Amino acid sequence: MSVVPVFLYHAVSDRSPSWLARFTVAPRTFVEQLDMIADSGLRVIPLRQLVAALLGGPAVPPRSAVLTFDDGYADFASTVAPLLAARGLPSTLYVTTGALRDAGRTSGHSPFPSVATLSWDQVKELDAAGVEIGGHTTTHPQLDTLSRRSAREEVAGCKRRIEDELGHRVDSFAYPHGYSSRTVRTLVREAGWTSAAAIRAASAFSSDQDDPMRFARLMVRADTGRDRFARWTSGEGAPVAPFSEGLMTRGWRVYRRAKAVTGRPYRALPA
Repeated sequence: MSVVPVFLYHAVSDRSPSWLARFTVAPRTFVEQLDMIADSGLRVIPLRQLVAALLGGPAVPPRSAVLTFDDGYADFASTVAPLLAARGLPSTLYVTTGALRDAGRTSGHSPFPSVATLSWDQVKELDAAGVEIGGHTTTHPQLDTLSRRSAREEVAGCKRRIEDELGHRVDSFAYPHGYSSRTVRTLVREAGWTSAAAIRAASAFSSDQDDPMRFARLMVRADTGRDRFARWTSGEGAPVAPFSEGLMTRGWRVYRRAKAVTGRPYRALPA
């Protein structure tokens, strides 16, 4: 089995609101991590190359890695994209369409309070520059606690909006908070997404045998130390997908659904 680290980032900034701080990596740390990836011999490939392999296409090269970014914060354009471009590194950016700015304003009530997000014009520029744009729903809900109708609109509506704005098809989706279920994954397929990023066991390696509709990622956070990141670049320190959903994961879903039914939903951090 070929182990593939798919790194997941959120914000890359020296400043962030308290709710986002634990998911924020300082720019200097991000640069150090990019250097560690290069020094380890990992080759960063486009996500679509991994997805093609998972769908039965050519195998990915040995020692491959993928870079992904969730939500659509403004620092991706100001900080992340220039650093990746200088190194010639491909990336995938999953955007929450209801949080993106249009004519200087957010598209409705933003699910990410007190933090700057990208504008649609910036997303179009990133797309033109070669960044793969993917979908991350409209309002960043816990999809597996929604009704089938609401979940379908979050998944399909997001795809329609991105394709209308960019003028071309988009294929890559990421589950908010990493949460999905068999029903949600069916809705994602029906909407026309060909892959979907998850968060398995908090952090896990993907592999050439992973499920393209819930492939695993390694979440890089503020408390991800140098030693842990170095182990990840060596293919160590996390489980390797695919693996079965555990009892704890299923129980956690039941709890969150019950909270949603009572009108007191579990308030997951919007990351």
